[in-house]
Amino acid sequence: MAAEGNERIVLIAMDGSEYSDYAFEWFWTHFHKDNDRVILLHVPEYHTVVQSPMVMADVTVITEMMQEEERRIKQFLEGLGQKLKDKKVGGKVKSVGGNPGEVICKVANEEGAHLIVTGTRGMGKLRRTFIGSISDYVIHHSHVPVLVCRHKDHHEQQKH
Repeated sequence: MAAEGNERIVLIAMDGSEYSDYAFEWFWTHFHKDNDRVILLHVPEYHTVVQSPMVMADVTVITEMMQEEERRIKQFLEGLGQKLKDKKVGGKVKSVGGNPGEVICKVANEEGAHLIVTGTRGMGKLRRTFIGSISDYVIHHSHVPVLVCRHKDHHEQQKH
């Protein structure tokens, strides 16, 4: 999908964390332009089901947990839609399953994004080396510029 005229397509990765909220607000305050079309992308991860000690439990329990997770995701996506309405910006909300870094790059490519905005949890170098980070993946695999917003609390921690 190509941009019309001077429209800039910006994909913002949203995971419900304070880090992605901070990235959204930072983008909005410092970088947003009136002709931006914003895509808020959520890559759902089924935390409660996968991390539950009851995974080996009865199918009914697992089904109920999956349904609860689906309700939580639906509510989150509705909240993202409200963010766009509150800012009076054109755009849309997308939810695509898969590996977050790969999905972010793929959707940015499919949507013709000009920029990807993401937060970062500020993991240390050692932890990033062993488990990787979504923002690192996106930086290294994206075909468009990536704006990584480090949460202001992490800046303060670095000074001390």
